[in-house]
Amino acid sequence: MTTDDKATCAKSLELMAIGTLEEMAEVFAPDALNRESKAEPAATRGAGPEAFHATALWLREAHSDLRWEVRDAVQEGDLVVLHTTMTGRQTGPFTAYDENASVAMVFPPTGRAFSVTQTHWFRMREGRIVEHWANRDDRTLGEQLGWTPPSPVYLAKMLLARRRARHRA
Repeated sequence: MTTDDKATCAKSLELMAIGTLEEMAEVFAPDALNRESKAEPAATRGAGPEAFHATALWLREAHSDLRWEVRDAVQEGDLVVLHTTMTGRQTGPFTAYDENASVAMVFPPTGRAFSVTQTHWFRMREGRIVEHWANRDDRTLGEQLGWTPPSPVYLAKMLLARRRARHRA
């Protein structure tokens, strides 16, 4: 392993915010797995750059000005860990999915900014990412965006948004 692995992992987060599929193919191996895709759309649940690009598009649909600031990077063998702060603004609906990739919940846009800590774990092989998983502070994210606790009006908006999303699916 090289110190370039840490840079590759940091680059992968930048690409989640602004990267193309072609750029993602440079950092994600063809068989790369995202262990976090269980609450994401069906297109994200495969392997390789295409699945990670689908995750990026899903996140970008809900959030503008998305970025990750790397606070610390540690490597032990083929494992790289990045402690980050994710920031952005919720300008679109955020849709969460169940284990069958069906719409579980929709959080309508609030226009609010957020800043939350996350720890991303990457397994590397030959300079590319082959596995990713994360620990996220989703509770703080929900509080900052006004999702939790939801006001009665926002709760009604959530239910209507979920109904529309399920109807489109």
